[in-house]
Amino acid sequence: MKALVASVSAAFALLLLPGSAAHALRLPAARHCPVFPANNAWNQRVDKLPVASASDQLIASIGLDAPVHADFGSGKWDGGPIGIPFDVVSRATPRHRVSFEYADESDRVRYPIPRHVQIEGGAHASGDRHAILVDKSTCRLYELYDLRHASHGWTAGSGATWRLRSNHLRPAGWTSADAAGLFASRRSVRAAPTSIRHATTPPARAIRRCRRWGCA
Repeated sequence: MKALVASVSAAFALLLLPGSAAHALRLPAARHCPVFPANNAWNQRVDKLPVASASDQLIASIGLDAPVHADFGSGKWDGGPIGIPFDVVSRATPRHRVSFEYADESDRVRYPIPRHVQIEGGAHASGDRHAILVDKSTCRLYELYDLRHASHGWTAGSGATWRLRSNHLRPAGWTSADAAGLFASRRSVRAAPTSIRHATTPPARAIRRCRRWGCA
């Protein structure tokens, strides 16, 4: 979990289509909560930034001729839903203690897990089993990796929280619900009729140990 699995992607492969000004997006079900401030790095236009000197090498490591495969949550795969769902919760949602496998790098707070929480791949999935929770009452984001419910309560591989009105980062080197230490929800892409209006990260087999903005 401590491996920097995808962090390099954020540095050299940010994707933002022309014509989209930097702004803070908002979820329809939590309209008073920005998806991080407008000046957050993930909300900035990148289409006119200088191209990294190692751009060709980095693109080749991903696969220059490889097709782009987008899962927009449509349909099923192996009987489970495609994509990573999220739940919008509130202060009325019960809070639960979660036991973590990677407890030393997880935020050990009570998580607002609804009774019928949506889990990546479905309730019986064997994959990453991410759960994303947005508290519209406090504008706080909760993300969990490998979330499961057992007789003794909730367990997960790891868990992380962010305040959506803040640019505050997690401790350097820590994991999150994503192995790169980033938030899964902000880097995800939803199907849209026009353009992608925020930065995103494609996965790559070859990575660099890079932890700062623009380090590619």
